[in-house]
Amino acid sequence: MNWIILIIAGLFEVAFASCLEKAKISQGNAVYWWYAGFGVSLIISMLLLMKAVQTLPIGTAYAVWTGIGAVGTVLVGIFVFKDPMSTWKLFFMTTLIASIIGLKVVSH
Repeated sequence: MNWIILIIAGLFEVAFASCLEKAKISQGNAVYWWYAGFGVSLIISMLLLMKAVQTLPIGTAYAVWTGIGAVGTVLVGIFVFKDPMSTWKLFFMTTLIASIIGLKVVSH
């Protein structure tokens, strides 16, 4: 169950990073709503991470949480914010995903 909590925490990490990007490109009062979304997503992500590390090793949990956030944020950047995609970006995202899976497999 704590692995699921950790995955959800990673998805909220993607959400808070995405809110920062939306705040950057927004104007007027919308900026404040995106910053509020950032704050809420950050708090939820941290609370879920805290819950997950109660039973998971901190090094593994933090690496998986960060990896989910990194890969998810890159994918949101590509598909939502139209960031450029490259072969190298795809290669390194693949190695990161493989590393996350490897950490999950070798964790007790």
